[in-house]
Amino acid sequence: MEFLKKGNIVIIFFLVISINLQAQADKIAAFKSSYVLESKGQYKKAVDVVKGVYSENSYEINMRLAWLSYQSGLFTQSAAYYQKAIKLMPYSEEAKFGLIYPKAALAKWKEIETIYLSILKISPNNTIANYRLGLIYYGRKNYVAAYKLFKKVVDLYPFKYDALLMYAWTNLQLGKSSAAKILFNKVLLLSPSDKSANEGLKLIK
Repeated sequence: MEFLKKGNIVIIFFLVISINLQAQADKIAAFKSSYVLESKGQYKKAVDVVKGVYSENSYEINMRLAWLSYQSGLFTQSAAYYQKAIKLMPYSEEAKFGLIYPKAALAKWKEIETIYLSILKISPNNTIANYRLGLIYYGRKNYVAAYKLFKKVVDLYPFKYDALLMYAWTNLQLGKSSAAKILFNKVLLLSPSDKSANEGLKLIK
């Protein structure tokens, strides 16, 4: 009887492996098909294909459905899938950055600010989050907050066009004309005929 019990355990073990291997094969096939459909702009069909192998506990499937739903214009559904992915992998920056796409499409700017802050809480030196959050604050004319974020990006990437330009404008808005002039001239080294930098320099003169 003990032998039969061990035999049953072995059979069950191999059966589970077989089922898991088939599930993985089905998932790979679904993803492959979804890429082909996506390349043809058939996003909703791609969503349906991936839904056929949906598992709530799969980070990868939720991420794929989030992106395809966004491409389909299903912004609320896209956000929901991204949030499920974040729940599964709380430290995932890619899922949080992904969530910003549908949130922006829905004009949820306050929520976007919260997402960037959550990224910076884990990765304080993330230059993308610092820069984009800086843009939000600059747009709100909160130049003090924007200054700190743009400064961090420029400290990490001293010769990066976008950050230098916004840091220059923020300095100008704060009345730091000398610093702004230096920064605008650095921008001109990257983009010699830069309209925005030249405009800033004219305002200083």
